[in-house]
Amino acid sequence: MNIIEQIIDFAPVNFIFSFLDVLLVWYVIYKVLTLIRGTKAVQLLKGLFVIIIARIVTEIFNLDTLGWMLQEVIDWGFLAIIIIFTPEIRRALEQIGRGKLFQRSGNQLEDEQARLIEAMKKAVSYMAKRRIGALISIEKETGLNEYIETGIRLDAHITSELIINTFIPNTPLHDGAVIIQKNRIAAAACYLPLSESTLISKELGTRHRAALGLSEVTDAVVIVVSEETGAISIAINGNLHRNLSLENFESQLRSTWFGPVLEQDVSSKWTWRGKKHG
Repeated sequence: MNIIEQIIDFAPVNFIFSFLDVLLVWYVIYKVLTLIRGTKAVQLLKGLFVIIIARIVTEIFNLDTLGWMLQEVIDWGFLAIIIIFTPEIRRALEQIGRGKLFQRSGNQLEDEQARLIEAMKKAVSYMAKRRIGALISIEKETGLNEYIETGIRLDAHITSELIINTFIPNTPLHDGAVIIQKNRIAAAACYLPLSESTLISKELGTRHRAALGLSEVTDAVVIVVSEETGAISIAINGNLHRNLSLENFESQLRSTWFGPVLEQDVSSKWTWRGKKHG
């Protein structure tokens, strides 16, 4: 027995290797689940899980015929999986060869954030140019379920087309706020609390008062497009950042939605704190 075998057979070292073995298995399973998430393979795995559970039940209750049938399904099922999911398997092997498999989760998150920001920017730009009034609230840590219940539930993917269509005048959902929860459009035509501050400028309408009101009682990010001027504003933590350019809007939204909260946007002309800036 050489020195390497003696080290491996040493009890503490053997325990460490066994522990690492279990961790690696769990990590591989996690990466596989991450890889197939959102694909049709998820439903197939659920079906296989049901079949395996049923096979165990047949063993417990001695259901020989049904057990034989399920065992045949299991034996031939893995071959069928390889045939059915040949494109997915080939794509996974290509990612392993390019070293991109372990970067997939981070890249997916960044791509999704970029898509959401772009969809919001496109929708706001379209509505601002045409002076279509809009009020969009994005949930953060503080839940907005009580306000979601006042509107019409949608539970839809965020797209610029859906947001624009929601606020088109004289449509059933245009009056009220859209609430985004967990990166999905949870509801539309929602009622938000109006700010009771007496220091708010008289030129601000109901949308701006509702945006400020919600930002005063929650940590939500609230986007406002003025129907009168087409100006873009963001309310957060009781502060209203007004007259934002598209570039400043994107920067503010990215920082407040996915990053640290900004206290003040020095590039905007107005910031609401009860007094005028700039």
